[in-house]
Amino acid sequence: MNWSALESLLSGVNKYSTVFGRVWLSMVFVFRVMVFVVAAQRVWGDESKDFVCNTRQPGCTNVCYDSIFPISHIRLWALQLIFVTCPSLMVMAHVKYREGKDSKYASQHQGSHLYANPGKKRGGLWWTYLVSLIFKAVVDAAFLYILYYIYHGYDMPRLSKCALEPCPNTVDCYISRPTEKKIFTIFMVVSSAICIFMCILEMFYLLGKRLQKLLKVRSSYIRVDPTIGSQQNISRQKKAEEAADTSLMYRLEMNALYISSPSV
Repeated sequence: MNWSALESLLSGVNKYSTVFGRVWLSMVFVFRVMVFVVAAQRVWGDESKDFVCNTRQPGCTNVCYDSIFPISHIRLWALQLIFVTCPSLMVMAHVKYREGKDSKYASQHQGSHLYANPGKKRGGLWWTYLVSLIFKAVVDAAFLYILYYIYHGYDMPRLSKCALEPCPNTVDCYISRPTEKKIFTIFMVVSSAICIFMCILEMFYLLGKRLQKLLKVRSSYIRVDPTIGSQQNISRQKKAEEAADTSLMYRLEMNALYISSPSV
């Protein structure tokens, strides 16, 4: 698999990401893709060849190996890295769609633009970015659970018992370099957990900025005049709050209509 092509493709997502998104992308490529390509593939390269059981019964070793390793760690991690990077491509595709739509609008309206900045996370792009964060966190968590469920934890035992047919009895099977494989497994699990944490932080960051903007819009409608009485100020403030609530509801409804419209 050409991981360098994927890295160059996702590097363009950096300019549309927040600080947390840039840290997440660095974590993925430095601590997961690089470790996967440089070291992990070599560690698991001998898993089938050097898997040994203390029996000469034909087919017993193959059956035991399939029972102990239902799916290879390497292939499972490769699928995880592919699925976890796809949402970033979705964000970049949405930005490219906006840029194409903006250039088409500018050519038809004498240079006026539809978007001041197509890459700014507003409207539909904000929701696309938020959904991509949720998807990345869920995918990483799902693969961590799958790895835990299949192998009954993140340990790599030195000795495994197998009593499946056609083995004549319970045989002992030995995995090559179990300590080294255990270290790499824990490293990949911890890296995935940190990436999940970064996605959650970025979600809170986006939601916090959105809430701060809404509160700022609401507070801009409230003014207190020091030249009139306190009772009149209270009355004016109540009216201003009602007007601000009405304006906020109107903005939310317009935002919902904008999101549901096909021209996102």
